[in-house]
Amino acid sequence: MFGLLGRKLGHSLSPQIHEKLGDYEYDLFCREPEELEEFFADKTLKGYNVTIPYKVDAFRACNELSERAKKIGSVNTCIRREDGTLYGDNTDYFGFSYMAKKAGADFKNKKVLILGSGGASLTVQIVAKDEGAREIIVVSRTGENNYENISLHSDADIIVNTTPVGMFPNNGERLINLESFTSCRCVLDLIYNPLKTQLLLDAERLGINYANGLVMLVAQAVKSAEQFIEKEIPEEKIDEVYESLLSERKNIVLVGMPGSGKSTVGRLLAERLQREFVDTDEMIVEKENKKIPEIFAEHGEKYFRDVETLCVREAGKRMGLVIATGGGAILREENRNALRENSVVVFLERDVSSLATDGRPLSSSEEKLKKMQEIRYPIYKAVSDFTVETNPQAEITTDEVEKCVF
Repeated sequence: MFGLLGRKLGHSLSPQIHEKLGDYEYDLFCREPEELEEFFADKTLKGYNVTIPYKVDAFRACNELSERAKKIGSVNTCIRREDGTLYGDNTDYFGFSYMAKKAGADFKNKKVLILGSGGASLTVQIVAKDEGAREIIVVSRTGENNYENISLHSDADIIVNTTPVGMFPNNGERLINLESFTSCRCVLDLIYNPLKTQLLLDAERLGINYANGLVMLVAQAVKSAEQFIEKEIPEEKIDEVYESLLSERKNIVLVGMPGSGKSTVGRLLAERLQREFVDTDEMIVEKENKKIPEIFAEHGEKYFRDVETLCVREAGKRMGLVIATGGGAILREENRNALRENSVVVFLERDVSSLATDGRPLSSSEEKLKKMQEIRYPIYKAVSDFTVETNPQAEITTDEVEKCVF
């Protein structure tokens, strides 16, 4: 038996990852600090991973340590040897190194700016140093290098976020304005929920290479699994598991003009993929207990858009959904960001003359629709990963969306 030791593990992806890596049992071991001594003394487990806040405790409990673990000062993989002793390793080192490589980050002779000074930061510092970084700057809230004087380091080549800022449920938060770092060529964020933090969304918008923490999580798990099963796992398995997790967790968001068939196609796609379907317009109706024309008539468009933003943000934070959005949901940048955090976005394009107009306050005529399309079309294209021309037969459109996404 193997597993993961930690204090709060309700949202851990480790069991899903290890299920894809080998034929062994992998459980979650939630323990309080006072239970650690007994846990580390238990010789029934052949091995386990360790997550915050117990990596240093595991380091101290081990009888022997790998060179990587000694360098970092913490352990995330423990192996019980035949003589009963405990061996500790830190596969986060490999995980971060692999993540950086996948994003095209070359540390040699580069200035590296690391946000955060905790345990994860130390791993990043050591990898960057070992790979030849010219200068490594660690930024903390109260240290010599802090967020008040961070502009002194606007010439950083690589930026790494090791803090929880921007992590679910506080999506959308960020520590820096990436536009100020004009020399930056790569951004690495150890957070994997959401899949794209605001920092990574900014990197994407600015054309900067980036990677999220899911790559690191899978890579370090593969190196741990090799020690669990005492067998080398091909490196391509990392990408295979990563892509599989990404496919399972990514939302599929449909955007497009009012009446373009988003809800119909969304329901068909959700049924086909056995996913939950969410319609943000239906969320608004449920939240307000009124139909959309009534909301417009009683409160006006701004009120409607404010409620819409709350619903879009709520839906966007979740994972593994099929989401149909209202036609104007993409008008606000904050909505576009919320939709892109965990999603692949598909624009359903349809000729204006064939769009439905009944019961739609802002698109009650073809003339209004044409004016609306002129404004919205470039936004739909910019926010979307794929464009699918709708077919009168919704099943055919659904087929095309599925082909794009998968």
